[in-house]
Amino acid sequence: MFGGLTFMVSGHMCCGVEDDRLMVRVGPQSYEECLRQRGAKPFDVTGKPLMGMVWVDPELVHTDADMKEWLNRALIFVRSLPAKSSTPKRRKSKKRKIHGA
Repeated sequence: MFGGLTFMVSGHMCCGVEDDRLMVRVGPQSYEECLRQRGAKPFDVTGKPLMGMVWVDPELVHTDADMKEWLNRALIFVRSLPAKSSTPKRRKSKKRKIHGA
């Protein structure tokens, strides 16, 4: 999706890394609060920010405790979502009518 490494939880994107930045899915309720922190920016790879996902600059993740705090935010949100099915959905086959048969 954004050219980095992504970690999934129960079929949902949870967090990831690209270069030296951390991407964290914090959910819509925590989004604005997270953006008020210096070094947190909207997750935007298409020209339209994704509400509920933020980039975290390395300056906000100096210690293991800092990293744990950001990852816990992501895990709390993603675990609140219903798990996605692990089996791929089957496509309905289109039957073509053969005229004159």
